[in-house]
Amino acid sequence: MHRIIQDLEQRQLRGDRPRFKPGDTVRVHFQVIEGQRRRVQVFEGIVIKRQGAGARETFTVRKQSFGVGVERTFPLHSPKIEKIEVGAIGDVNRAKLYYLRGRVGKKALIREIRQDRTKLVASGPVAEVPVEPEAEESAEVEESAEVEASSEIEAPAAEETVGAKSK
Repeated sequence: MHRIIQDLEQRQLRGDRPRFKPGDTVRVHFQVIEGQRRRVQVFEGIVIKRQGAGARETFTVRKQSFGVGVERTFPLHSPKIEKIEVGAIGDVNRAKLYYLRGRVGKKALIREIRQDRTKLVASGPVAEVPVEPEAEESAEVEESAEVEASSEIEAPAAEETVGAKSK
């Protein structure tokens, strides 16, 4: 019986969710149904906790709205979540950031880890393109020619200033 439940839950999991942790700034695109209309509402804030596992996993996002703290808990694998975008990766050492509830303004900010944005976009390993040795040598020759040309231009200018001072 236990195996059957695991199989059902495994089918409900969504694989298109990005990796994020508490402290990260995320934008959650969530479907809201108002009467007969459906629209997408974006909720941007800092993830303060993740809890649960499998299909029941949830995460809570906190933001400041007009000076008031607003928290919203989302089921991670919900079909109502269209997409989750990770904006910034936070540098925190805790799993639950409840201490942010007592902070307002700049004190509620979290230090950000600066990384190359291309690494965040690529979900899989990036294939390296082999460079031919001849192409590397020709690039080095062009660079050395540019350096020599720029040094020739700078040299006469330096002599003129020296000559002007000695007069």
